[in-house]
Amino acid sequence: MYTNEDLNDAVKKGIFSVCAVDEFRAQLESAKKTHFVDEENFRLVSSFNDIFVVIACSLLLFSSLWVGEGISEGLGGLIFALLSWLLAEVFTLKRKMALPSIALLLAFVGGVFSFCLSLFDDPAELSFMMASTVSAIAAWLHWKRFGVPITIAATTAALTTLAVSVVFSFFPDTKVYMLFAFFLCGVVIFSFAMYWDSSDITRTTRKSDVAFWLHLLAAPLIIHPVFTSLDIFEGNENLINMLIVIVLYICMTLLSIIVDRRAFMVSSLAYVIYAITVILNEIGGVGLNFALTGIFIGSALLVLSVYWHAIRAGLLRRLPLHVQRYVPTIN
Repeated sequence: MYTNEDLNDAVKKGIFSVCAVDEFRAQLESAKKTHFVDEENFRLVSSFNDIFVVIACSLLLFSSLWVGEGISEGLGGLIFALLSWLLAEVFTLKRKMALPSIALLLAFVGGVFSFCLSLFDDPAELSFMMASTVSAIAAWLHWKRFGVPITIAATTAALTTLAVSVVFSFFPDTKVYMLFAFFLCGVVIFSFAMYWDSSDITRTTRKSDVAFWLHLLAAPLIIHPVFTSLDIFEGNENLINMLIVIVLYICMTLLSIIVDRRAFMVSSLAYVIYAITVILNEIGGVGLNFALTGIFIGSALLVLSVYWHAIRAGLLRRLPLHVQRYVPTIN
């Protein structure tokens, strides 16, 4: 198995020419009757060995966590983080295994965050601020050493937690605007994801993978505050509110098509499934509402998948040229 990064490295080392790689990608697009950019490729599992290694690492890490916590409170988190880094030296830096790299990065940042929290007797905003700060620095050091694409999203999440904690700590009255704060953070993270995406509109380098994880982080932060502000979790499941959720999701779907990121749309799918289920229940689909929702959403997504490229082409033609420069082009 090989990735775009492998092909790019081969070009840099003179093994293949740029023209040869471009022709190879064009041939694959023709054979598979698809478009390389629109496939939203990212490396997750290269073989079953990735899963095998993740299972083995998990057994080692969580067993070490349990032993460390038995010796001293907080020691387990420190051991967890240190072991995650050492394992990454082998499976990320040398073996370049995708799934273990992701799992070990998350384990490292999570271990650092847990260890920092354990240093405070009473978890409060100050402890979260300190833990978030240290975790963000730790994630940045991990990125400089290993360059795992999800690291930027993990760092961004830590910095977002830090920023929100700082604001709420110094200005307690602003907690009433918590939902708006998260929505604003989601918009900022989406803009940051677009920065990475616009740096690689051909989707052939690691920058595209970084943007993928940032989009996954941004989408829930954008839609969850809106969903919550409608008091749906409090039982306010009226038809108007459900329609608002669906309209919002349609807007997010159109945005996903334009920027060519299915991840942005799929990560907020649970909300619209819930909304449509409630609507069907209101109009009398008792007992079948969830099944009918699954049929409707599944069919819509399959149709969208088949005609994704054609729909994108139609939408992009209606956008200003200065906007088209920042999204993948239609060939």
